[in-house]
Amino acid sequence: MNSFDATVFSPALSDAREQALTLLCERDPALKAQATRQLHADVIQGVTQCVPEQRLEARQTLPGRPLQPELVDPRGLGRRSMQSPAGRAVLLHALAHIEFNAINLALDAVWRFSGMPAAFYNDWLKVAAEEAHHFSLLAARLAELGYHYGEFPAHNGLWDMCERTQSDVLARMALVPRTLEARGLDAAPPIRARLQQAGDQASAAILEVILRDEIGHVLIGNHWFRYLCEQNGLKPHDTYLRLAEQYRAPKLRGPFNFDARREAGFDEIELAALAGLDRQTD
Repeated sequence: MNSFDATVFSPALSDAREQALTLLCERDPALKAQATRQLHADVIQGVTQCVPEQRLEARQTLPGRPLQPELVDPRGLGRRSMQSPAGRAVLLHALAHIEFNAINLALDAVWRFSGMPAAFYNDWLKVAAEEAHHFSLLAARLAELGYHYGEFPAHNGLWDMCERTQSDVLARMALVPRTLEARGLDAAPPIRARLQQAGDQASAAILEVILRDEIGHVLIGNHWFRYLCEQNGLKPHDTYLRLAEQYRAPKLRGPFNFDARREAGFDEIELAALAGLDRQTD
């Protein structure tokens, strides 16, 4: 039986932030993705609205997720050659898991952080809907290869940072979109190239869509990080370094996709610092 209850997910019963929390609790990935895209459409069409000042409380363990995939230490995940369909399926499964977590991360930002401008919630609902689209594309591609989401082990790194920053919207903006998701800007082009070299143009095309949209997601994170810094009289560069150390963010390592990062809103000072890290890895 599916866990999603259509009578709970209704614009007439709750505001969009409450619905985001309901969807975050949903365990069925396909239903979560479908309903997340519908919620964003309802907000765009004015069917439902966010109530920024409302303080919400989660009444169950977050996030809702299926029993599979099994979550393991990242070091326990093996790598396979992309020359075989099975090897490409392992890669696509890992990407699908990232996108599933990304849906949850965006929904969490919508319901958790009250008192933000209305545009904040609209932005993160847009991100959630696009991550849901990415997940659906990858799940469909896995099915074409004869596999399904949950079939291989995965790790929980993205959600771990979500939990660490649950009481600090500034840290969330600094360390999830600007750090963890920005790493996808660096990783996507070489993965796409490897898929193309293996002759898997269909999967490579999905990576193209993901990279295009993720630039926008990181741009949104940059915008709201700088907005919060300005509201609190903080210097963005110093604040980022402090938060990265305080919340034990992963160390940044090259190579970096400087063009995509520039398009996603990183300034020249930040890009110069990344270039210094890039030279250290040469």
